[in-house]
Amino acid sequence: MRDALSPLPAHLLLDLDRYLRELEKTRTHPVRPPLGKKIRVGLDLGTSSIVLVVLTEDGIPLGLASRPASVVKDGLVVDFSGARTISQKLKEWLEKKLEIRLPQAALAVPPGTGERDKATHGYVSQAAGLEPSGIFDEPVAANLLIGLENGALADLGGGTTGVALFRQGQMVLSFDQPTGGYHMSLVIAGHLKIPLERAEAFKLEANNRQVVAPLIAPVLKKMGTILAQGLKNQAVSSLFLVGGSAMAPGAVQIIAQETGLEVKTAPRADLITPVGIALACEPFYPTLL
Repeated sequence: MRDALSPLPAHLLLDLDRYLRELEKTRTHPVRPPLGKKIRVGLDLGTSSIVLVVLTEDGIPLGLASRPASVVKDGLVVDFSGARTISQKLKEWLEKKLEIRLPQAALAVPPGTGERDKATHGYVSQAAGLEPSGIFDEPVAANLLIGLENGALADLGGGTTGVALFRQGQMVLSFDQPTGGYHMSLVIAGHLKIPLERAEAFKLEANNRQVVAPLIAPVLKKMGTILAQGLKNQAVSSLFLVGGSAMAPGAVQIIAQETGLEVKTAPRADLITPVGIALACEPFYPTLL
């Protein structure tokens, strides 16, 4: 496990949106690591998907693989076999594309996760052939990419909404409550009278944003209330949103209205935490298949 975690080099943070677009390209066009270069690997066991990210030691994107999944709820693994199988398949796919072995990965969990549940994440990773190099709090991992010295970071995830406050680069406060993208899908499914799985897909389709926006607005307002409660009496003026639900139509505007803060995010906010998890990984020299 790394003794100290440092943010991504400043030259890569000059354009966060561009960096995430470059990472997205490696989903279909993985890049073999340069000879003699160490790499980092991050495994994100999320509520709505599992994501595996491979970077060079200094953060250059090499590979990205993900698959929808319903094996984790509120940060807890509820389907061990499913989580292991999907993680292993993502690992094997990236190994084949990159032509290297991926023997280890960092992981992350919501703040406040108990030691037993943290261990379960580690067991999933081990069973998939990825030895855990460390298990970190999700906001700490995400901030390795964002690089907040003093400010607040909100994670609008699939199952929960959480906020973390950073002072001098260290997390000093965290707050997390159920309400996330899953609840948006429930509302859409009920209103349109469609299965939950279809509602999840409907929510993500760009052509449906005008239909989705008014339906999910009450959920976003609840998220804003959670964030405002978590930051009550804290000296903070801005909030950075990460997580898939941060990309929902109206998210930035509604969260800003409910919290009274300046709110920022990135177009691919769902990739920020997976990248941060990879950055938390102990770098290692890959071996060829």
